[in-house]
Amino acid sequence: MSKKILVVDDEESIVTLIQYNLEQSGYTVITANDGEEGRDKAIQESPDLMILDLMLPKMDGIEVCKQLRQQKLMLPILMLTAKDDEFDKVLGLELGADDYMTKPFSPREVVARVKAILRRSQTVSDQVEQTQDSHKDYKEVGELKVYPEQYEAYFQERLLELTPKEFELLLYLTENKGRVLTRDQLLSAVWNYDFAGDTRIVDVHISHLREKIEANTKKPTYIKTIRGLGYKLEEPKSS
Repeated sequence: MSKKILVVDDEESIVTLIQYNLEQSGYTVITANDGEEGRDKAIQESPDLMILDLMLPKMDGIEVCKQLRQQKLMLPILMLTAKDDEFDKVLGLELGADDYMTKPFSPREVVARVKAILRRSQTVSDQVEQTQDSHKDYKEVGELKVYPEQYEAYFQERLLELTPKEFELLLYLTENKGRVLTRDQLLSAVWNYDFAGDTRIVDVHISHLREKIEANTKKPTYIKTIRGLGYKLEEPKSS
């Protein structure tokens, strides 16, 4: 069965272009032309991925993303921005978008991003299906436990509310506990980019993870910044 992609944009030419190229690549595409319709279809149609424009009538993309995450709908979201607006990008990522692209973009790049996001999601889904007793297999760092097959993470025995990309980033960090990982390594491993990406995506997601597992985000004890290199997840030192 082909993957279902929801495209939400009020520019008919953009919708047509994306829909055509995704369908040529074997995806099933449904569309919406405003934020409210996009939100409703995301809930009703259960798409595998959502391509969401930021500037929409009735409800902007950021509010759509926010409402879906509040309802615990964690489908991957690829945001589209009309301008190279740093504020919109960072805010969108903080609210739970997995990635963003700036208009104008090539249809080939859209398909590549969609494939990359879905490829990673499918890998995790396959692991879940193949595991009989998944809660015996977990990664543990201090008071953090990550269950790869369950797609769940707990901190101090409390289930963390994570977006798909936040979970995948946390899992990769735990799998490489104690190793310094560059932003480019994380971008390649977690976002599966086969081309140069924007490492700010990594920084925003790291910041979001710290808010959920660090007592003091200014002085993190789990996810350390290695200046000039990248990040490292390590066991917190006993006080």
